[in-house]
Amino acid sequence: MSSNLGKLRNIGIMAHIDAGKTTVTERILYYTGKTYKMGEVHDGTAVMDFMEEEQKRGITITSAATKCPWKNCEINLIDTPGHIDFTAEVERSLRVLDGAVAVFDGSEGVQAQSETVWRQGRKYDLPCVCFINKMDKIGADFEMSVDSIRDKLLANPIVLQLPIGAGDSFRGVIDLIEMRAVFYKTEQMGAAFEETQIPEDLTEAAERQRHTMIELAAEHDEELMDIYVHDKAADTRIIRRAIRKGTLANELQPVFVGSALRYIGVQRLLDAVIDYLPSPLDRPVLMGHKPSDKNIEIPVKCDPKGSMVALAFKITGDVHGDLYFLRIYQGKLKSGSRVLNVNRDKRENITRIFEMHAKERIICDSASAGDIVAVIGLKQTLTGDTICDPKKPVALPSIAFPHTVINMSIEPRTSAEKAKLADALADLRREDPTFECKFDTETGQTIISGMGELHLEVLQHKLVKEKGVNIRVGKPRVAYREAIMRAAEAEGKFVRQTGGHGQYGHVVLRVEPLLTEDGHCCRENEFEAQVGGDAVPREYVPDVKRGAMDSLGCGVLAGYPVVGVKVTLIDGSFHSVDSSSLAFEQAAAIAIEEALKNAGAVLLEPVMRLQAIVPEANFGAVQGSLLAKRGLISGCRVHGNMQVIDAKVPLVEMFGYSSEIRSVTAGRGSFTMEPLDYEKVPEQIAEQIII
Repeated sequence: MSSNLGKLRNIGIMAHIDAGKTTVTERILYYTGKTYKMGEVHDGTAVMDFMEEEQKRGITITSAATKCPWKNCEINLIDTPGHIDFTAEVERSLRVLDGAVAVFDGSEGVQAQSETVWRQGRKYDLPCVCFINKMDKIGADFEMSVDSIRDKLLANPIVLQLPIGAGDSFRGVIDLIEMRAVFYKTEQMGAAFEETQIPEDLTEAAERQRHTMIELAAEHDEELMDIYVHDKAADTRIIRRAIRKGTLANELQPVFVGSALRYIGVQRLLDAVIDYLPSPLDRPVLMGHKPSDKNIEIPVKCDPKGSMVALAFKITGDVHGDLYFLRIYQGKLKSGSRVLNVNRDKRENITRIFEMHAKERIICDSASAGDIVAVIGLKQTLTGDTICDPKKPVALPSIAFPHTVINMSIEPRTSAEKAKLADALADLRREDPTFECKFDTETGQTIISGMGELHLEVLQHKLVKEKGVNIRVGKPRVAYREAIMRAAEAEGKFVRQTGGHGQYGHVVLRVEPLLTEDGHCCRENEFEAQVGGDAVPREYVPDVKRGAMDSLGCGVLAGYPVVGVKVTLIDGSFHSVDSSSLAFEQAAAIAIEEALKNAGAVLLEPVMRLQAIVPEANFGAVQGSLLAKRGLISGCRVHGNMQVIDAKVPLVEMFGYSSEIRSVTAGRGSFTMEPLDYEKVPEQIAEQIII
């Protein structure tokens, strides 16, 4: 695998849906010699979109990984989805990468999902290079796109290239470091290009932009600052060094421009990945902790000679056994080795190691720190688990995923399919951390939950086509939650007297709402024991917690989980003979049910952030429709001959909206949504749901 860590780049391509990131990836594979024929998304031949559903829909659903060479370096590349329903794929990919390329549509600039993936990248402090794509598109506006990166993402873009033309007249780029014009030969698929003098009509703009570029870069390099202050000519090597320093410090985001579809600008983007994005050695030391004590930190250095530490970030089902994707942070992993899953406290075997190229595999004997590989042989491991040397256990920070917002009932068409369905759902659950399923004992149906209608549709397709399960499905339903408005206390007593030992459990619990700093309800519940062992013995406290938390999962209004509650055990009593774990668990459940009734329980619904792009002629109709759906419009702006509407709308009102907006706008309107928050359901609507 990688012998020189300084020449390795682990990067992801991230963007809003339809910004062209998979086309960018296909061009990268071609120019680096990884493929000999360019795949096209619109033809369903893209190498990285290898799933049947991806080819049929023309979108990326699952992140695909590959490794390609460029200028004596190796690039581990992950192409991530743009659709919000598959945000978990982006989350787990960015967690293990060292840098990212953010792709933007040159005619749209920063869009709704661009902001989401940018926030995900910021969360992991990933240095980023920006690529303004589709400059050949009608309405492409380079300056607008750069301004939107600065204003909407609160980034600090540093322009390193200017486009020559836009729309149909886009034909090349100006390299502001070398001060040369680059024209790509479309008939040779951009593999050949010509460098010339900058066209006279663009010389002044290029010199002005270059001066701004050096001014921004000089803040990160003393030598360049001295050159800039004394108005001397700057060497290109020094400029690149300064830009690299600023990029690695996450204080600069280099901006490149091109059109992947027209084969313009991708090679220069590859150069930027090598020049400005970090190698594993450039990233800060990752801090793990002792498995038995989170307060004892253990540094995990990117050192092939250290003890092996890796993170499992993705699992895919396969006929030959599940494939586990690992990022190796320290040490060396060999095939046939025995490892420890710290999270499960289980010993596991690594039977084979693969270097991945989309769906193709190349067998390797070993992999070292900095590598991203796939392995088979693991059995107990789940996404986010740490795999390490059994002699030196260390736990890495796991991966946090968003909560599901939509439900759908499914059931097997025949009783013979029951066991098959259970196995298939277990496989999907293991592969997808944002997929949940539970059995409803009242209706006898299985309820599956996901991130959106498209997510559930794809999961349904997997069950039928890939897993071969014949199922009946219900209509999608919103995943409501319950919350409390005030604090309350309640007593729970579980006493049963039989012939021998009886059952005795007695607790007093207090419930109170947990709110975030901005006044919203928290998603998680907390438990605290403020009682001495003379009231409730210490060994029964975990049972009280389990009983309380299980009861919060059932709700009090309409059976939906209660969120944002702190439960405190404040008093109780026990019997030296009759007390048991079961008794205290039941007592806690009784107390929670009573406390919730007195705590002003309310129903919460998921609210989505929506961005609709519609023709000006249809603006009034679309705006009126959103208001009728209880939408709150936060902003409107003109973009070319289209209107962009930003709003927040309850998810329950948005089922089937794709057909509605197409109908109202004669097929010209589009929209994107992402989960925003949970908010209180209006009382008159809540009454209908609770009934």
